[in-house]
Amino acid sequence: MCEVDADAALADRHSVLHSGTVVTRGSAEALVVATGMATELGSIVDLREEAGEDQTPLERRLDRLGRWLLVVSVAIAALIAGVGLATGRELLLMVETGIALVVAAIPEGLPVVATIALARGVWRMAQRRAIVRRLSAVETLGSTSVILTDKTGTLTENRLAVREVALRTGPLALPLPSDGERLPEEDLDALREALRIAVLCNNATLADAADDEAMASDPLEVALLEAGRSIGLDREELQRSWPEEREDAFDADSRTMATVHRAGDGFFVAVKGAPESVLAATTHIASSGEPSAATAEELDSWASRGGEMASLGLRVLALASKTARTLEEDPYESLTLHGLVGLEDPPRTDVPEAIEACRRAGMRTVMVTGDQAPTAATVATAVGIDAADRDAIEGAALPTPDELDESGVERLTGTGVFARVTPAQKLDLIRLFRERGEVVAMTGDGVNDAPALREADIGVAMGKRGTQVAREAADIVLQDDAFATIPFAVAEGRTIFANIRKLVAYLLSCNLGEIALVSLGMLSGAGLPLLPLQILFLNLVTDVFPALALGVGRASGDVMAHPPRPHGEPVLRRADWVALVGHAAAMTVAVLGAFLGARWWLGYGPEATVTVSFLGLALAQLLHVFNMRSENHLLRNEITASPAVWWALALCVALLGAAVAIPAVAEVLQLRGLDARGWGLVVGAGLASFALGQIPRTIGDRREEAHRRPIVRSAS
Repeated sequence: MCEVDADAALADRHSVLHSGTVVTRGSAEALVVATGMATELGSIVDLREEAGEDQTPLERRLDRLGRWLLVVSVAIAALIAGVGLATGRELLLMVETGIALVVAAIPEGLPVVATIALARGVWRMAQRRAIVRRLSAVETLGSTSVILTDKTGTLTENRLAVREVALRTGPLALPLPSDGERLPEEDLDALREALRIAVLCNNATLADAADDEAMASDPLEVALLEAGRSIGLDREELQRSWPEEREDAFDADSRTMATVHRAGDGFFVAVKGAPESVLAATTHIASSGEPSAATAEELDSWASRGGEMASLGLRVLALASKTARTLEEDPYESLTLHGLVGLEDPPRTDVPEAIEACRRAGMRTVMVTGDQAPTAATVATAVGIDAADRDAIEGAALPTPDELDESGVERLTGTGVFARVTPAQKLDLIRLFRERGEVVAMTGDGVNDAPALREADIGVAMGKRGTQVAREAADIVLQDDAFATIPFAVAEGRTIFANIRKLVAYLLSCNLGEIALVSLGMLSGAGLPLLPLQILFLNLVTDVFPALALGVGRASGDVMAHPPRPHGEPVLRRADWVALVGHAAAMTVAVLGAFLGARWWLGYGPEATVTVSFLGLALAQLLHVFNMRSENHLLRNEITASPAVWWALALCVALLGAAVAIPAVAEVLQLRGLDARGWGLVVGAGLASFALGQIPRTIGDRREEAHRRPIVRSAS
């Protein structure tokens, strides 16, 4: 190790490992000189905090909407004030009108309730063990159309156990019989030779199942150690006889690993890995005496045996060895094959239901694994991936993007199982799907998955077995490593966006109603139906609490029965704007009628007349919350079933009552007590507004029903 000056530049500290560094090959010992915020990574975190948080796309769109509303409201206020002055109205009255219009146009509570809605949804996802690391993922979740998922530990239980060993003497099923029946000596010797390689070429530990160290070890390597222990092979004892001198770490491209052990004057090399890689380097086959030269027919026979084992859903490894004279000798040349090991990893019981839920929601599940194609296809059948998608394509047969024509792209994007895929090919697949307009979620757990997790629209890392690098590259971390958590997260993402759409539509329709009411009241010559402080009270009190209740509401019953929302779709679609204007018109007509009735029919004074319009609009806005339902049924829907909505309405009614009943508050808001006729107008305005609001609501329901996609049933 070379020494480095204490004041050396960061790039010149060649012997220093910084926090966050990932060791991809080999091993080493290091001295810790700093932790936490004292590290270079900690200083970067400090800088990141100083820079502030980036806004999510949703927040940026809401900001743009707010700025647009401000410009429009100022323009309307200027226009109304100009018309009023031109027709001889008083300057002070026109200034009051302009202020009222600007106050009415801006939804002051929107940033607060939108942020709370996002936070509440993220908290609910965390309750289900899905940790959101980037808020932008919440919006993208609702648009996800393709899920590229790993097999091991995500679709399967990641509880590997050796079930079959193919030896030179024939296949053996494990565990061995415990009824006293003994294997022939030749079979037992061959098994010991093969499993000795599996135990030596291994860097796991066998601790108690409850021990964190055991949980941190690779389940595949633990399964090999357990198989060795079942016939009396202990790794520590073997290491004393054959001390390990060097490890050639697992290579994701060749899918092989080797360890070099001292054996007398030379070295013993133990190799395990993918059958095709090991067989390609095999020159001899183990026998009871000296190894025999491997013929092409024998190698084809071993490859066929591996394929048969894989077709049973087993994960297959080849075990080989060689002797070497020096440590530097290539461990993957001139190998002697000892056998094949088949490990079973049963599918998770909840995965078929989860995949079916994804299918109903318009999302395809595509398996992308490093295992053999027969193994992947067998698991795909077990977990319910579409029958038409189960023919696996191996990585070796995957063309590069430059080699693909339109038919080739169609074939690949229509495939549901990809086997023996390299990290680079995962990136190509993600880009291929994205070029087809799909929104891609990618699951992963290893260092090699980090680029794919970053490239995907939604990167989903495993929390239990995932590496720190994978978790840092991901947008969402599944603490339970369960695929079934993904459709829940998608449903929650859809719900969050739908709730924000509801609360934005609610707030804007209320504010637009206020603008129209003030403008028409002024132009009609009847005066201001609402005063600036009254509008501010409505916007900050009686609008915010119902909107907040909408933002934290639960999902509607059919949230996963619709196709994914188009990526980049605006918060409010054209249909939402049409409905929004319709609801605002209903409130305006009803409340303006009550205002004019109080002034010209009942003969109320200015303050009593304004009190009627203020309370009438407040009641209309509170009832308007029931128009924000997603389901068509008027009485039984997610709004009427939400306790938060009822609590919000009760609070608002109490605050309105206090505003009228408490003299000091009533004086500030310029409200006066009403007689029975006045209260009749208030209630009539609220009910009339709600009744008229059912017209745009009914039209919207019919349009939604006409365009609703039928639920996709399983093709398997």
